Amino acid sequence: MSITDYLTPYDFSPATILGCLLVLGFYGYGLLKMPEDNRPGSGRILVFVVGVMICYGVMQTRFDYYSQYMFFVHRGQHLILHHLGPILIALSNPLPVMRFLYSRIKPGTRQALSPLGWVYRFLQHPAIASFLFIGLIYFWLWPPIHFNAMLSRNLYWIMNWSMLLDGLLFWWLIFDPRSPVSGDALGYGKRILLLALVAIPQIILGATIVFSRSMVYDVYEVCGRAWPMAPETDQLLGGLLTWIPPAMMSVLGILIILRRAMRESGKIPPYSEKLKATHS
Repeated sequence: MSITDYLTPYDFSPATILGCLLVLGFYGYGLLKMPEDNRPGSGRILVFVVGVMICYGVMQTRFDYYSQYMFFVHRGQHLILHHLGPILIALSNPLPVMRFLYSRIKPGTRQALSPLGWVYRFLQHPAIASFLFIGLIYFWLWPPIHFNAMLSRNLYWIMNWSMLLDGLLFWWLIFDPRSPVSGDALGYGKRILLLALVAIPQIILGATIVFSRSMVYDVYEVCGRAWPMAPETDQLLGGLLTWIPPAMMSVLGILIILRRAMRESGKIPPYSEKLKATHS
């Protein structure tokens, strides 16, 4: 196969291509129109584009074919959609560009979009965000649901898009660039706690798949595998990808949050000074 064959969509999805083009198009428009002093640096722009493109790549290249016929490739696909891609997008901090684009929207349109803001704030509640983050992983890996999702084109796309959107919501909550000291962003301690809590169920699920003595996902036996790999090996690799990389990303997230908290430690006045300021 040529490089073009690998880059050509296996299962062409106009919604996926249009969604990625719109995201990159609006982001590029915001960069060009916003004042130069407010633009993010080239490094952050590159990280944002890479985050979007790797999500596109696992859904609209030959990679998607292998993810439908190999369990471990499928787990790699969701690792990118639910973790790596959203992490890169969140770390790139597109907030200044988003704010600039929002400021260009007409007041009437903003008012029409206000219900979306209520939904967003509900989904960004720490308990809701954590439950959805773990719940969707377990839901789509529940054997009967997974069997149906891998055989139904519409359900397959719902699965992939739900993982991507949920990943974006969760990791934005974790890596929200706003400081909890001066704003209403989630505190650093709570972010670290969330990362530790969501890692545990992922470890349990991955370990369960790895140490299972029977075939958990027989849909790959029904449809056949893309490569002549033993089913036990495929399931083992898929379980490891469900277990180790997500846990390591939680650890990495904790280290990033700790670094941010240490940077701001000098900006936080001691408790005694806060108390004096309150009484004065």
